[in-house]
Amino acid sequence: MIKLSSLALATTVAALLLAGPASAQSTAPAAAPAAKAAPATTTAPKAKSETKTERSAVSLECSKQADAKGLHGKERHKFRSTCKKNGGKAM
Repeated sequence: MIKLSSLALATTVAALLLAGPASAQSTAPAAAPAAKAAPATTTAPKAKSETKTERSAVSLECSKQADAKGLHGKERHKFRSTCKKNGGKAM
């Protein structure tokens, strides 16, 4: 009889000790509100893509000028770099 009550007491204590960490794991659904914040970050890449289209327009213009001059390799790279720094105007 003493053995049975000791076993019951040990089981109860173990259950109480394990109940704390088990209930602490229920905080995972708190991440769901953070998902609502994600649409706010999707607007930022749009602003970046607009600047990329501006840059690519300058880059394309410089590439066309380099093609017209028949530049290749290091000379082309140097020309395009200078051209892009000047906003698409070759020096």
